[in-house]
Amino acid sequence: MSELDGYSLRLYVAGQTPKSIAAIANLKKICDKHLPGRYEIEIIDLMKDPALAMRHQIVAIPTLIRQLPEPLKRIIGDLSNAEKVLVGLDIRPN
Repeated sequence: MSELDGYSLRLYVAGQTPKSIAAIANLKKICDKHLPGRYEIEIIDLMKDPALAMRHQIVAIPTLIRQLPEPLKRIIGDLSNAEKVLVGLDIRPN
């Protein structure tokens, strides 16, 4: 996905914990409402490959990283406050 196409988001979680499940659901809801058809989400479970946490510099989970458009932006938490997520990731709704 290129910057012109929309937003490329990567969400790091740890298994099926309540916070991880909430973060996934909240992110999908925010994207469906504010970025319809303009986003791509990759969910990475650090329980399956813990070494990724160090390689990708993840210090807390859940962590959301906006990869595109650049620059990278990060948000830590369950993403329950949609307004903070939109501001933190500099997402401009349609």
